[in-house]
Amino acid sequence: MSAGAGQRYMSFRLATETWGVEILKVRELIGLLELTRVPGAPAFVRGVVNLRGRVIPVIDLKRKLGIDETPLHPHTVIMVVLGPQGATGLLVDEVLDVVSFEPEAISGAQAVTQGTFAAELLAGVGRHHERVVFLLNLERALTGPAPDEVRASP
Repeated sequence: MSAGAGQRYMSFRLATETWGVEILKVRELIGLLELTRVPGAPAFVRGVVNLRGRVIPVIDLKRKLGIDETPLHPHTVIMVVLGPQGATGLLVDEVLDVVSFEPEAISGAQAVTQGTFAAELLAGVGRHHERVVFLLNLERALTGPAPDEVRASP
């Protein structure tokens, strides 16, 4: 973890990639709770959980990004974030650490995505030591369509 005054992100792993979300948007990290399916919900909505008396939706971030489905096992983490519609849980493979990026260490998403669907969901790409970290546009990830919904649109 860097101690600089740059932007701070909670980093996490999805498949083999490292991603980050603004640390101020992360409310808590919890182990896997029992998920209740929501009939008719998009495939990326894995269900809802009862978190201390509050029912919150849980999104499979890998499905949302068009990567794959997150396997549910004892090490799966639900990252509770504060988005435009309130608290939402994000299924991730593993939470790594908090990283700081100076502004010059962040490239725009367009520099690496060239107008692909991923450009919509990226706030940028950070360089942290030898690691590349995709910085998630949390608002767009929580409210925008999934890749298969984009392809299915007329």
